[in-house]
Amino acid sequence: MIDDMFGNITLSVIKPDAVENGYVIPILSHIVKAKFHIIALKMTELSKKSAKKFYAEHKKKLFFESLVKFMSSGPIISIILEKKNAVEDFRNLIGNTNPVYAKKGTIRNLYATSLEKNAIHGSDNNQNAFKECLFYFSSREIFLKENL
Repeated sequence: MIDDMFGNITLSVIKPDAVENGYVIPILSHIVKAKFHIIALKMTELSKKSAKKFYAEHKKKLFFESLVKFMSSGPIISIILEKKNAVEDFRNLIGNTNPVYAKKGTIRNLYATSLEKNAIHGSDNNQNAFKECLFYFSSREIFLKENL
């Protein structure tokens, strides 16, 4: 089951700025139109402690504290997406981290307001996709569709 999913799932997080600005439905629409299947979706809020854990790889970077503060500032939508070549295809759909450089029509081009407030997160590789999915969802939630 896990082998079948490797390379075919990714995590997305619609960030607090996009939730606050009412972009959840338009962003989900882009995702579905790009033929991603939503395996799991939930609205939640990150505590500062959880945000620090999720972004631990950036701990020594200057923007870390600001990122933690931002990601714990309001509700987020965490989503597990499935599609062949999910990580790469999703990264192309969302666009460059910096919306100034994001290609026209990408999610970040359309809905991000700055490098920090860039509307959406997408896993950067297949290993992180699994790790990140398990951060936000239980294994039961991830594999539930396999039992339907």
